[in-house]
Amino acid sequence: MTGIVVVSHSRALAEAVVDLAKGLIPGLEVHMEVAAGMPDGTLGTDATEIMAAVERADDGDGVLVLADLGSGVLSAQMALELLDPELVARVRLSGGALVEGLVAAYAAAGTGKDLETVHADADAAVSLKLRQVAGPPSP
Repeated sequence: MTGIVVVSHSRALAEAVVDLAKGLIPGLEVHMEVAAGMPDGTLGTDATEIMAAVERADDGDGVLVLADLGSGVLSAQMALELLDPELVARVRLSGGALVEGLVAAYAAAGTGKDLETVHADADAAVSLKLRQVAGPPSP
């Protein structure tokens, strides 16, 4: 099953969004890891922690990484450089919004979708909200 890593500058934020996904869609068994905040509890991201989280989340079917902000993406990209190339081939970085992307990825992974589908669903999730905010098309 596709694993998921949540990268955030804030451990509290990452844990809350994981709890939200699990609460909205109970009963799914998805391996999710959090790589968030600095070891001393301050805000930030750590490429070595992200690397370790990816390794823990991988069962051979791949891992989707979602980050809260651009510098979190940069840390995730650095983490990929530290990983074994065989594992890197099974990792995708999502550009999706953290909350919407995680909920979509969690649902897709938890229902057995493959890594590419989980990735696509995470990236597309915010477009549904954008359409909702825009409202129906004008006649």
